[in-house]
This record gives sequence, C-alpha cells and structure tokens, in this order.
Amino acid sequence: MSLKGKNILLGICGGIAAYKIPLLIRLLKTQGANVRVVVTKAATMFVTELTLSTLSQEPVCKDIFPDLFSAKDDWTRHITMGEWADAYVIAPATANTIAKLTAGMCDDMLSASFITLRPNKPKLIFPAMDGEMFSSPSVQRNLFWLSQNGCTVVNPESGDLASGQCGTGRMPEPETIAKMIAAAVASNQQDSKLHGKSVVITAGPTREKIDDVRFISNYSSGKMGFALATAAAARGAQVTLVSGPVHLQTPHGVNRLDVESTAEMNREAKKHHASCDIFIGAAAVADYRPAKAASGKIRKKHETMGISFVKNPDILAGFSKQKKPHQLAIGFSLETAGNLRNAKEKLEQKKLDLVAYNTFDGKTSGFEVDTNILTLIDKNLEIRELPLLSKQEAAEKMLDAIEELISSDKKTSDE
Repeated sequence: MSLKGKNILLGICGGIAAYKIPLLIRLLKTQGANVRVVVTKAATMFVTELTLSTLSQEPVCKDIFPDLFSAKDDWTRHITMGEWADAYVIAPATANTIAKLTAGMCDDMLSASFITLRPNKPKLIFPAMDGEMFSSPSVQRNLFWLSQNGCTVVNPESGDLASGQCGTGRMPEPETIAKMIAAAVASNQQDSKLHGKSVVITAGPTREKIDDVRFISNYSSGKMGFALATAAAARGAQVTLVSGPVHLQTPHGVNRLDVESTAEMNREAKKHHASCDIFIGAAAVADYRPAKAASGKIRKKHETMGISFVKNPDILAGFSKQKKPHQLAIGFSLETAGNLRNAKEKLEQKKLDLVAYNTFDGKTSGFEVDTNILTLIDKNLEIRELPLLSKQEAAEKMLDAIEELISSDKKTSDE
C-alpha cells in the first residue's frame, strides 16, 4: 500500500507520546506522502515546531489567524488545509482535544481543520493518555460519538506508561500508525465511484507545423489536465493522459502518452474511445492547422505571406458521437467574461455530460496560472459556480461532480 503523492494532515496534541511523531513523519515522507502538521499549543511543550517543520518540509500551523505582517500567509488556511488532505491523523489525541472535537469547537488550527476536512476522507484518531483517564465515562462517551460520526478511533495499546505505571493508554508505535494510514487511504480509494473506472484525459496545447522549425500553438500549460489526472488516479481510476508538449511530471499511477499535433492527439485518443468509461477533453487543441507544412525553413523573401488553413478534427465531439450509454463525455469551454451562453451551446451541440466554463484573464484563471475559476454545467443544465481555487482543488470539485453524474445515471438505470 503506497502513500506516494498522498496528502496527510497530521494533528499533534499535548501528550508525552508526541515524542514519537517525528519518526512517524519520516516514515510517511519515505513512502512518498506529502505531510503537513498542525499542533495545539500544548503539543509544542513536547516536540518543537522546528523539528516538525524540518522533517515535514512544511511550516507548522498552530493558530487560525495568520501573521498580519506577512503577505505570504494564507488567510483561509483553516479551510484549505481540510480541503488539501487525503487523510487526517490526530496522534496523540488527548482527552481535552477529543472533547473539543466532539463538541464541534474549533479555536485552533487542529480543531478547525478537523471540521473543514472533506466528508469522504479518512479521519484516524489515536488516543494516548493514562489508563484511568482513557477509561473515564466522559472520554469513552466522546470516543464513541466520534466513531459513530465517521472517525476511526484506534484504541491505545497496553504497556509501560510515562507515569511509571503499566496498563492501557500507550500510543501505537509509528510503524503501526503508518501502516494504518496507508490502509485507510487505500480503502478510501475503493469507496470512490471512480475506483476501477477507465478515464482518458487530454491535456496541454497542440502544435501545428508551418515548416520544420516553426509552429502555431497556444499558451496552455497542461496544469488543469494534469491536476485532473492526479486526482482521478488518487481515487483509484485507471488513467490514460494524452498530453501535448508540456513541462510537467507524469502523475503517479498515470499512463502518459505524449503527442504534438491535434491529429496525433486525436489518433491516440481514438484508440481508447471504445474502452474508456469517462473521456475528459482538457487539452487546448488547435481548431485549424496549415493545409500543408513546408519542408525545411521558409525563407524571408516577401513583405507579406499567406498561409492556408484547414479544420482539425474535433476530438471531444468525435467521442461524443459514438459514446455508449454508460460513457461520460466531459469538456471545457474557455471563453471571455460573460459568455456562459457559449458554454451551454457547446454542452448541447457536442452532447456532453458536463462542461467546465472558465474565462481567461492571465492572472487567476486560464492558461499558465496555478488557479482557476470554474462554472460547472451538467447535461441537465444545472449550474455550479466554484470560487477561485487552485487547479488541484478545482480538479477535485470537477471529479465530485462527475461522481454525482455516475450515481445519478446508475439510479436512473436501476429504476
């Protein structure tokens, strides 16, 4: 069970067992996980923020309110941390924090992130305290409530305690906790509607040759398509990514096919049309190409030069025309501001199941930036406006909408 590329949010409370957590972070990082740490104020009495930050390679979060004098601080990090995580682990969990989580209190980053965690993500709680404290009616009541409301409560082991006594209350060793985290993340993938589905995604720009040294293209970076591939693979999908020329690393668990022109992308995509369950056209393909590419290099001889263009194949429309009832066709509609009507027309004309409408402003949305503002329109013309999000977060929201379509189609077929 690999944690490569998984986002683990690690909450540390003020218990003596916190001394074990640096080793847990090392184990998670060794397995390829991304680790961010949130701590209570008391936790820093047992393990330093410098140690945790050094090992996780991320700043440690403690307070909800950022530094007013730092422009780099995330003012909504109590929300983004919960959205970022693939799993939330609280170890050690003290009686005080357990009570706060049960009551819904969120006066620090640890408790606030617990509330903002996405509902379908694993929450693992490792109580560690004196045996009599653990057995007290209030702690047992609170742990029962948490276990009944989506949390996995891992009871402490029996052994030597910091108090000098021997009994129940000892937190499991880091190796054991790391294995439990990996198992929880793997199990969560299987709960996704995308688990086992074949997903084909096109991404990036295409290049259309003018001659052997020049081409026509666009500014697409491929980041949105690669974010979708990363998120789909994390949910257990079998992902094929057909990419134009980009400078991005292949997401873990993704089969990547590199192409250059629209014709090449169309040829590779068509090989998977019949077998895929979901086709997502995220590439910014060229609508036209030069009718004939010149050999060698065109020399500068005249004041003007004309190039004759011919239409390229519409990759997404080609899939939609032949798709089977169980298949989904998903597209993007990059428009100028206020052209939502064009996105709706694209949805209907190409017989798409979902279209993501976004605008290009060169700063927060569109090409070559790390954020996006999407409006999702499904085949029933239901509209969902998303706020400014990182492209990875936007990809997760899109996949949530796709899973809803899968559930809706299954319900309809069952009826």
